[in-house]
Parts: sequence; C-alpha cells; structure tokens
Amino acid sequence: MSKDLTWKLLSSSYIHKSPWATLRIDKCEMPDGRIVDDYYVLEYGSWVNAVAITADNKVLMVKQYRHAAGIISLEIPGGVVDSNEKPVDALRRELLEETGYQFDDFELLCAVYPNPSTGNNRAFTYLAKGGKRVQGQSLDDHEEIIVEEYTIAEIKKLLLENKIEQAMHCAGLFYGLVKLGEL
Repeated sequence: MSKDLTWKLLSSSYIHKSPWATLRIDKCEMPDGRIVDDYYVLEYGSWVNAVAITADNKVLMVKQYRHAAGIISLEIPGGVVDSNEKPVDALRRELLEETGYQFDDFELLCAVYPNPSTGNNRAFTYLAKGGKRVQGQSLDDHEEIIVEEYTIAEIKKLLLENKIEQAMHCAGLFYGLVKLGEL
C-alpha cells in the first residue's frame, strides 16, 4: 500500500490576477499534520505545441526572443489555449498564425505539467503531419517569430548538442521522434 502524499488545502488567496498569469498563495496541511503557510502557485492557461512535419517531411521550428531567460530560443510552434477552445483547435490556429502552415492530421503525443511545483497548467504536444504553407504569418503585437525548416536528422543533432533549450519542447520532440520510429 502506498503512502498518501496529498496535501489538504486549508485556504487560498490571490495576490495578482491577469490574463497571462495569476499568482495565489495557499495554506496547506501535509499528511503528517505539518502546516505549510505560504505556498505560492502560478496559474496559467493550458499550452499547446506541435512537432509539425510538413508535406515534404521537414520539421517546422520557430525562433524567438524569450525575455525571462534572455535568449533567442529555437522551439516547436505553439501557444496558449483560449478558454473556449479544445487543445487541438488552439494548435491548428497557432500553427496557422505563427507559421502560415495549415495542418489537418493531428495526434496527441503527450500532456505534461511544465513545472508542477509552482504552476498548475498543462502543455499538450501533438504530432502534426502534412503541413502546407497557405498564408503569411499573423502574429500578435509582441511576437517576432522566424520560421525555419529542419530535417529529422538535424533535429536529433540539435537535441543532442543541447541547442534546443525549452524543456517542454525537448520533451515533445523526443516523444515525436519515438512516435516516428526515429529513436
């Protein structure tokens, strides 16, 4: 029999609320009765990402500046799931907006918690296949994204050389490579 490790939530209050991130402070009781007075939790919406394979078998990647880390990040395309969307519909929209590519073949690869010690959101990564460029980018006001295409061999090399630094995207790419029989 496994020991119950679940904490009991005693109280919760919000410190900051915004459309992009909400911060709350929880008071909890551990299974042995110890009290955790100030446990900070970041609330985010769900995220979606794609290991996006074009019709000519290239992997779409995006480069953009990530201010919190101060890096130019090579990533798989994706974004935020709006409150009224299913993850796959949000991904279809994000792929079109960020890359100009339309995809119709989606398969869920993984649903992971980016950082369950401090955040409550999930990230859904899909394998999207057969993408075709149908329009230009349609970016948000604060987005500046460069779209690049790589071979699967190049993606493997980039991963092994630690050139893709976004942890969720590395996980998604590894899941995708396994699904494609490349690992």
